[in-house]
Amino acid sequence: MPTMATPNLKGGAGSHHKPHDSHTIYMSKHLLKSATGLMAVALFTAGCAAFLHNSDRVTQSHRRELSLDGTWEIAEGTMNQAPAKYDRKVPVPGLVSLAQPAFVEPGPKVKDRREVEQKDPRRDAFWYRRTFRFEGAVPPVATLKVSKAMFGTRLFLNGQLIGDHLPCFTPGYFDVRRELKTGENEVVIRVGADRNAVTRAVPSGFDFEKDRYIPGIFDSVSLILSGTPHFLTVQAAPDITNQTVRVQVKLRNDGEPAPALISFVVREAKSGRAVGSATNRVGAISKGAEQTILVNLPIEHCQLWSPENPFLYTLHVDSETDSFETRFGMRDFRFDTATGRAVLNGKPYFMRGSNITLYRFFEDSECGDLPWQESWVRRLHQKVKDMNWNSLRYCIGFPPEFWYRIADEEGVLIQDEFPIWFGPSVQKKFPAELKSGQLALEYAEWMRVRWNHPSVVIWDANNETATDQTGPAIRQVRGLDLSNRPWDNGYEHPQEGGDMFESHPYHFVNPAFKLTQLAEVSRAPQGNVQTNDGSHAVVINEYGWLWLNRDGTPTTLTSNLYQNLLGTNSTTQDRRHLYARYLAGDTEFWRCHRQAAGVLHFTALGYSRPDGQTSDHWLDVKKLEWEPEFYRYVKDAFEPVGLMIDFWRERIVGEPPRSVPVVVLNDLPEPWAGPVTLRLKSGNRLIQTLEQPCRLDAYGRTNLNFSLHLPATPASYNLEAELPGVGGRQVKSLRDFEILDPAVEGVAFQKQASASSTLRSEFAPSRAVDGNPATYWSSEFSDPAWLQVDLGKSQSINRVRIDWQGAFAKEFVVAVSEDGQTWTEVYSAKEATGGVNEIRFEPQRARWVKVHGTVRGTKWGYAVRELRVFAPDAAQPQSNP
Repeated sequence: MPTMATPNLKGGAGSHHKPHDSHTIYMSKHLLKSATGLMAVALFTAGCAAFLHNSDRVTQSHRRELSLDGTWEIAEGTMNQAPAKYDRKVPVPGLVSLAQPAFVEPGPKVKDRREVEQKDPRRDAFWYRRTFRFEGAVPPVATLKVSKAMFGTRLFLNGQLIGDHLPCFTPGYFDVRRELKTGENEVVIRVGADRNAVTRAVPSGFDFEKDRYIPGIFDSVSLILSGTPHFLTVQAAPDITNQTVRVQVKLRNDGEPAPALISFVVREAKSGRAVGSATNRVGAISKGAEQTILVNLPIEHCQLWSPENPFLYTLHVDSETDSFETRFGMRDFRFDTATGRAVLNGKPYFMRGSNITLYRFFEDSECGDLPWQESWVRRLHQKVKDMNWNSLRYCIGFPPEFWYRIADEEGVLIQDEFPIWFGPSVQKKFPAELKSGQLALEYAEWMRVRWNHPSVVIWDANNETATDQTGPAIRQVRGLDLSNRPWDNGYEHPQEGGDMFESHPYHFVNPAFKLTQLAEVSRAPQGNVQTNDGSHAVVINEYGWLWLNRDGTPTTLTSNLYQNLLGTNSTTQDRRHLYARYLAGDTEFWRCHRQAAGVLHFTALGYSRPDGQTSDHWLDVKKLEWEPEFYRYVKDAFEPVGLMIDFWRERIVGEPPRSVPVVVLNDLPEPWAGPVTLRLKSGNRLIQTLEQPCRLDAYGRTNLNFSLHLPATPASYNLEAELPGVGGRQVKSLRDFEILDPAVEGVAFQKQASASSTLRSEFAPSRAVDGNPATYWSSEFSDPAWLQVDLGKSQSINRVRIDWQGAFAKEFVVAVSEDGQTWTEVYSAKEATGGVNEIRFEPQRARWVKVHGTVRGTKWGYAVRELRVFAPDAAQPQSNP
């Protein structure tokens, strides 16, 4: 293989032209201008005849595309000097972590994952090199496309500097016509070794959870060749009402002025049958000029695309000098402002799904080359469909382009999220250097790559970020999309009425939260900021906060949660079972109350590491084997015809309820009818079975009430509701509860309680001794505050159990009294953290017990779910509720 001469990075001696400014995006001459409500985009300077923006293969004779994917040479080095020796091999597409022999710590672990800055101390850049052969005369247009590369792309061909493309998540297009030669050619690509290589003025995928930012050319590289006039963009915008596709073509001419005859042919992708065609004659286009053509093509026997029927078409556009082929689906998607529902192809559509955080998976020990194996990626999306999910959010990062082709083919709706996550503005992480103009440039390039994919239904500008820069960027570019897809703007205001609002209602972020409390919380998801005024559809695209690592250990965010729920000696099976059952119940809660356009759990693919914050549900990620408990219970919770036992008590003391409500819902566009069965069990013993007929209209929902008399005998019980779902598969909703002997609750159960203050009547002191952990007493938001209970008579006690709500006491004392006047302190806490406090002391005679808070642990008041008092040798509660 020939060696490469040291490139002249200044474009002076040894280089007969300067690098193209249009590829150094922070210095770009691109302009975004409003023209009669549409965006006219000047995409290139006159010196750049690069072809834009489609990732589909083209096989027609007018255009050739030479794939440069495969094995490249790679070496590490500085930013300004190519290495003298390339001593490793690496796959393209892929990451530098796949190089052989392996580099030492490529993408090293960051010192502080919360800090935006990140520098690799070992090297500044990685340099890729390969050769390829080109036969024949060099055509008028020769563009080398680097689909995605982190961090920043600098391209050389045959020793000459071509240009730079700093953005990490959109393609770089490089005009190589002057350097391309017949025979063997050498291409060299430099990428930065870390996020600092692209500066804070360019988005680089900052993520509060990532430990490593691994660079590399992680999408395809190709050489695109054609004559001119040539196609810059081709957009296919479906009009399902009129059964036509609106095609917008942008032409550029870099030769002598000449007219062109443009032909359009639409075919069914699978059968190849032609279903629409048209021609359009274009007058002579001046050299260096661009022209836009709009054509409406009727589709014969039009078939609509949906997750249930992912029917695809191909559009072939041809001229005498260029040709282009893309795929599209006849699909329309929007959010209805009146109902707050998603509407797919004119009908209500309930989004059920999950998230894929691919850039987090990049740092997972099991990642390897899996994201670039088509068979693995296709099975992943098939596993998604098998979970009854029809939607995914590609979260905090775009995958390789072929993932979108697979989503089109398998039928998955994609919320496509641009990799920006800096959190609420109070964290002051959003880089001051990153402006809306830069974002608009990258948003525009992103849209051109994806706008023909029917799977992409939501443009998502960022994740959980509050900034004044994304809104103006959205307004500048949204007119480019002729399909007018809705946008999500993270923690900022939606920009138009049809845009959505993301909500992340994590019930279990409070480690003291229990499933029983779903009976008391709001059924309307509001998210984490107060920007939703009720006029926008809400999509819950994150919820839960119950994560376990793949080995069943809690993550750093859930260790306190599992300790509170299961105690300190829980097994892996205990935790996996609770996770699955709680997540299924949380899913049923959000789906069955119908307050959100979509319910997407977090997350289907992520990472697993001992010091990680979140994780996924794979038992074996390489074989794509779900953890069995998750698959068993959560799949049912996402069934299109589903149900929810609207009974959340986990502990019952005293008179049991006399009826059990069951909610039944239908996501289908046709009616459903069948029996709904409710069973009461204790272990393997069936106690009672009830059945009711049920009929639901399309998209319907109903409440059934079962007159089930629960026994008074203390024991563990199970409720099981069941119906025949789609295809006759039995769908279940399950609840576990205990009926307890009142003596087990201790001597404070249902006794007279009082407090120094009460926030509202529903938080009365009596709620802290009613035996129901879903209710609680809350003080006003001030220090100090106390709660006390009158035991009714003086007696010996030696244990107090305080179950705090999220508003706990950081400093408090427990005191006892025989007369309610003179108090004896039996316990003092200075650095309490909430949850459950089990307090033991030497036996004391007392009639009154007081919990006195002096310093709050939150900005709210003091809140106690249950205050229990026990006599010496009293029985322990049968569970740790």
